[in-house]
Amino acid sequence: MSMAKIRKGDRVVVLSGKDKGSEGEVVRAMPKDGKVVVQGVNMISRHTKPTQADPEGGIKRREAPIHVSNVAIKDPKTGKPARVGFEMRDGKKVRVLKGSGEVLNG
Repeated sequence: MSMAKIRKGDRVVVLSGKDKGSEGEVVRAMPKDGKVVVQGVNMISRHTKPTQADPEGGIKRREAPIHVSNVAIKDPKTGKPARVGFEMRDGKKVRVLKGSGEVLNG
């Protein structure tokens, strides 16, 4: 089992694209596609027909996946984007922030 650098629940900063500089929480991680869905970032409008499940239909706004290379973990101390590395601590593989050396939860 390989460990992902960015996971569901992480606070991330968008590094490039139309939402550059914005931040949010990772709602969903898609490791096979190399993408993440970040709350309130990369919003798209979806035109939906009325169905039995949704009789209203209309234009729905939702988050679209963003490539994992375009986001970085937000350092809890500095509030800036930080890179993530892996280290062995007490016989466990943990995620560590490169700049501060702080261990991320899990």
